[in-house]
Amino acid sequence: MSEATEEAVLVERRGRVMIITLNRPQAMNAINGALSHGLLAAVKELEADDSLTAGVITGNGRGFCSGMDLKAFARGEDIGPLTTFIREGCEKPLIAAIEGFALAGGCEIALTCDLLVASKGAKIGIREVKVGLFAAAGGVFRLPARVGYARAMEMAVTGEPITAEVAMENGMLSELTEKGGALEAAVGWADRIAENAPLAVNASKALIRAAGQGIDEDTLWEMQVPLQKKVFTSNDAKEGPKAFAEKRAPNWTGS
Repeated sequence: MSEATEEAVLVERRGRVMIITLNRPQAMNAINGALSHGLLAAVKELEADDSLTAGVITGNGRGFCSGMDLKAFARGEDIGPLTTFIREGCEKPLIAAIEGFALAGGCEIALTCDLLVASKGAKIGIREVKVGLFAAAGGVFRLPARVGYARAMEMAVTGEPITAEVAMENGMLSELTEKGGALEAAVGWADRIAENAPLAVNASKALIRAAGQGIDEDTLWEMQVPLQKKVFTSNDAKEGPKAFAEKRAPNWTGS
């Protein structure tokens, strides 16, 4: 990673959890080339490390992410890695910790995560129609599964954000916290995930996401076959029952 990339995205490890911090507070964590490259690099690092089970994405400063840095976009900075991340996601569970705002591309980063935690009063929305664009990084077609058709349509065509309270009511959030509490709550969720066998967690995530995308059940059964073979023949599948019988915490290896 270049120095600029390292500054734009910070990485911290807490046990089996990686915390990925969008670190452009002076620009409200707007997405430029450095942040785009840094975020994808951090996610790839998370995926490659068997000692890590889950990740948390958060933002430094007043908010999570305000969306595209239009000045950087006008300069032609490469944000292709962000598109790669949003399209491919992460094999391991990701939790978004939202303070202040997650708008436009920032909302789409959050929607790429599996669980969302936000503090009271935080604004979440896709505002692209207000500047002549639309949320082309997945926002327009991922929102309905998170907040329902009517609410998603309202957000998309008015460009008006919803509050974290409304997001909670619509099933978008796993937890609503006091201001300043989103990160620790998100890490708490990640820690709970990390108590479980990594391969089993990843397989469960893959099938839930596929089902949520409307894939038919026959296809889901087919998708499950290689996942089941991988998980049920793993070392962790042997370790789990053994640890249970010995009344101790399992030592997961992700293999």
